[in-house]
Amino acid sequence: MKNLKTAFILSVLLVTVNTNAQQLETLLKEAFNNSPTIQKFELQYKIKAEKANEVNTLPNTEFGVGYFVSEPETRTGAQRFKISAKQMLPWFGSITARQNYANSLADASFEDIVIAKRKLIVAVSQSYYNLYENKAKQQVLIENIELLKNYETMALTSVEVNKASAVDVLRLQMRQNELDKLKQLLHQKYIAEQTTLNKLLNRDKAIEVRIENNLEIPADDSFLNTNSLELHPELLKYEKLYNAVEKSELLNQKESNPLIGFGLDYVNVEERPDITISDNGKDILMPMVSVSIPIFNKKYKSKSKQNNLQQLAIKNEKQERYNKLQSFLDAAINERISAKISYNIQAKNLKQAKNAEDILISNYETGTIDFNDVLDIQELQLKFQINQIESVKNYYNQSTIINYLISN
Repeated sequence: MKNLKTAFILSVLLVTVNTNAQQLETLLKEAFNNSPTIQKFELQYKIKAEKANEVNTLPNTEFGVGYFVSEPETRTGAQRFKISAKQMLPWFGSITARQNYANSLADASFEDIVIAKRKLIVAVSQSYYNLYENKAKQQVLIENIELLKNYETMALTSVEVNKASAVDVLRLQMRQNELDKLKQLLHQKYIAEQTTLNKLLNRDKAIEVRIENNLEIPADDSFLNTNSLELHPELLKYEKLYNAVEKSELLNQKESNPLIGFGLDYVNVEERPDITISDNGKDILMPMVSVSIPIFNKKYKSKSKQNNLQQLAIKNEKQERYNKLQSFLDAAINERISAKISYNIQAKNLKQAKNAEDILISNYETGTIDFNDVLDIQELQLKFQINQIESVKNYYNQSTIINYLISN
């Protein structure tokens, strides 16, 4: 069941991110296998599941041995020592009630594994998209530096024919230096983010992460089923905790019933040497039945009140969490829509900036280029490219949040 749920969550995520699905899927599977957090919750679940075997037992059998220091005399002889055994039995169905309660706690604990895996998907995916953003920005900076070098060559040629000044060349060179600085800073951030991702996978921080070069925002992303939020494991856990309290109350009712005990006493009797009678020295064997009745059962009444109050608390906590998850979902959906709008606008701006660049190049061929305009257009192009990359990253980051909330 755990593997099926994990596979389904992955499949929903990767439908949205189909352009880099294979690499991200590989990273997620490695994270699931190596994550100490997942292993911690799985061990906690196994411990609670094993609890059902622990409670499937009877109370301890009582044994007693007594020696008569002053031997009481009876008609058939003196009593020497006494051996007794006693076994208390819980009320009918009590052991089953204990097992059901233990199993219900384990069932609720299982949701912690599902939640942890979903959170790990979000963490790994968003770290991956941060690396994509960083790498894409570095590539854009490299392209813009090459573009500025071409402009620098054009400016040098123009200086030779007195159609540009040395200041224009220096400004182009300073702009290249500035972009190179930004690229180096991004590289340092890339190393730090790569460490973050590798540690989420619980592996050496220096392992190189392969990032896909192109991510595109899909044209159609209207397949969301927001009603499935009610089936979120964080909410299902509250339902299972509520069920566990019900099982706890059933157990409480069983434990408030009497206990029945069965026992056997054996008394050793010494034979009288001074008389001959029937049953002389015959040992005593006495079967016993006992009942333990909780006459003062205030404890069980208090437990019932506690269970009722706990169920009310769980209902309120579930509603509170549902409201927060609904807010998170709506915010993520709106943020993703905004990212898509921003991406499309930046695409239009880039197209217009490219047209402006083509006009400048045409002017250069006629000898009327203005290198101030060149720098302005280049700066605008870079701004639009950076904004577009950030829109792509934001789109997919919000997608991971949406998938965390509504994947079943």
